[in-house]
Amino acid sequence: MTANSVGRYRIGVDIGGTFTDGTLVDSTTGRVTTSKVLSTPSDPASGFISAVQKLLDLDDSVKPEDIEHVVHATTVATNAIIEGKTAKTAFVTTEGFRDMLEIARQIRPSLYDLQFEKPAPLVPRQLCFEVPERLDAKGQVVTPLNEAALDKVVDRIAESGVEAVAVCLLHSYRNGDHEQRIGKAISAKLPNVIISLSSDVVPEFREYLRASTTVINSSVAPIVSTYLASISEKLQEAKITSELLVMQSNGGVYPAEAASENPVFMVESGPAAGAVAAASLGTALGHPNVISFDMGGTTAKASLIRNGKPNITKDYSVGGAAQSGTGAFGGASGYPIRTPVVDLVEIGAGGGSIAWVDSGGALRVGPQSAGADPGPVCYGLGGDQSTITDANLVLGRLDPEYFAGGEMSLNLEAARDAIRIQCAEPLGLSIEEAAHGIIEIANTAMVNALRLVSVQRGHDPRDFMLVGFGGAGPAHAVRLAEQAGIPRVLIPQGPGTASALGLLVTDVRMEGSSTLIIRADEIEHARITSEFDRLEAAGREAHRVAASASGPPVFERAIEMRYWGQSFELSVPAPARPTIDQTWIDDLTESFHGAHEMAYGFRANDEPVELVNLRLTTIGKIARPQMRKLESTGSDVSVIPKGERPVYFAENSGVKGVVHTPVYDRSKLPAGAVFDGPAIIEEPDCTTVIHPAWTVTIDEFGNLVIEINS
Repeated sequence: MTANSVGRYRIGVDIGGTFTDGTLVDSTTGRVTTSKVLSTPSDPASGFISAVQKLLDLDDSVKPEDIEHVVHATTVATNAIIEGKTAKTAFVTTEGFRDMLEIARQIRPSLYDLQFEKPAPLVPRQLCFEVPERLDAKGQVVTPLNEAALDKVVDRIAESGVEAVAVCLLHSYRNGDHEQRIGKAISAKLPNVIISLSSDVVPEFREYLRASTTVINSSVAPIVSTYLASISEKLQEAKITSELLVMQSNGGVYPAEAASENPVFMVESGPAAGAVAAASLGTALGHPNVISFDMGGTTAKASLIRNGKPNITKDYSVGGAAQSGTGAFGGASGYPIRTPVVDLVEIGAGGGSIAWVDSGGALRVGPQSAGADPGPVCYGLGGDQSTITDANLVLGRLDPEYFAGGEMSLNLEAARDAIRIQCAEPLGLSIEEAAHGIIEIANTAMVNALRLVSVQRGHDPRDFMLVGFGGAGPAHAVRLAEQAGIPRVLIPQGPGTASALGLLVTDVRMEGSSTLIIRADEIEHARITSEFDRLEAAGREAHRVAASASGPPVFERAIEMRYWGQSFELSVPAPARPTIDQTWIDDLTESFHGAHEMAYGFRANDEPVELVNLRLTTIGKIARPQMRKLESTGSDVSVIPKGERPVYFAENSGVKGVVHTPVYDRSKLPAGAVFDGPAIIEEPDCTTVIHPAWTVTIDEFGNLVIEINS
């Protein structure tokens, strides 16, 4: 930013399956400008720069040199894995473990599914290589690294024409010397090949999970680095020379250079941004316990935020069947990764999810999506399969002349015809009944997602507020809250682009870990201290190199623990004590007992406890933009609808059929205004549906606070 600039602006861009959202925030005043363009799946960078350029066109006062930094969330890494378009990668491991990726794990996502097939390894067997060497579980050398054999392996890798190499040796989390030597040997022969070492990427025990994470990192690194280079080039062409940051799966950001080297940390980049936005908004409004609900055009994501922080897990799989929640290593479908990920449930229910009647005559919705190309039938872009968006239009919940702020006109008759032919006539229903069935089936799937992140995690949803956003989220949030038993819903300003705003209210985060695997009653306190000191030194150096946009480093410590003999760990925050002594251990053990009781419903106070991994998060705080209050309207808080239209409801309260429903322009709703449902609230990037028996209050920041009538 130039010295004589008058404003400091930040841009966030979130590329979704259907739309690319952009947000520009004035860091001084808190003023927010948003843009929404159709995603460009064949070249995501084009959609990215279109969203940025639209932001600059909307506000002539913002010059490219005024941009402080640009933050980006993308699914390019995930898409490469799902579509099988990863780079050609080689895998090097300890002699005798060549088939590690093929064997994987002896668990399956559907226990009785005889047709289940494991996804093919990201590295085929002919590109898996063994090197004679061996370490024991303490990192001591059992068999020295055979340099002659290594040279032959490097020659074979050179002949194979790979773009990347992943190295994972047995017990290298204890001692990375052999991996470092292998990496140097490959780099000397193949300087342009990307190399990932498991001791750098994720230095933790469990060989297959470490190998899988390292392979994913290597196999998507060429794609991600090329993509981010393209983004940087387009920003330069637009004369935006500020720092490019990328959203991580853990809810933090890191520089584009770090993302190119370690892209496995950004696999769930997009969904994490929404959870961060909900956490930031809830905390700012005095509601630290919220459930984030983000429904876009392709998927819906739910995440639970407690005490202002999203839950973080390392049990996650990518590239398999639709996620139905974390569990034993995130279920068995797909490829497991052991990097920190915001704990969320993602299902194939978005505005573009396709409705269909199965062979048994049952109405189904998703997980297939019409996406951005060709999109729902009503878009008129060539789509011919009825979707959730078509159903909402048929029910009167969307205005065909005011979609995307009037930039798109929707074809109501085409949507009615599609639902009639594909759903209503096969089921013997009216068009409205079929459309309502589509919405309710999708809602049921989404309610199950809300329960997965709350009830199945030991939390009562009645103690939380639902924050609904995404282009389609506000149209469904109130009904979901009603069915899930959540008494209060909040719809933020600009909900259709809230995920992009979430990119601008997060911090730089860098993760470090160390494996211990030792009982709490046997460990030397000095060992914990020295390991945390080592991780902090590494964190300070990483922060010094990477975090120009943030303040001094802050450290968060956590310990992954389990009862001695258990197979899975729980992450527990480290006690806030300056010295690691027996009192520190006692406090930590008690915290673990409490966490275990919340997660599993019981505690075993007399069982020995084991410390498995130490985890340190280095955080570089980035100043939050201020929330902007609505202008005062004095004592007059009356609100007048801009019109009304017939909307179809079928409520538990007895309301069934078409109801003449008032329609409000959100931009004209003053702070303090109160009105009852049913109602429709329209704004450029989405429509909020207020069901009967719910009341809306506009808070001082313009948020919609929706509560069920007592």
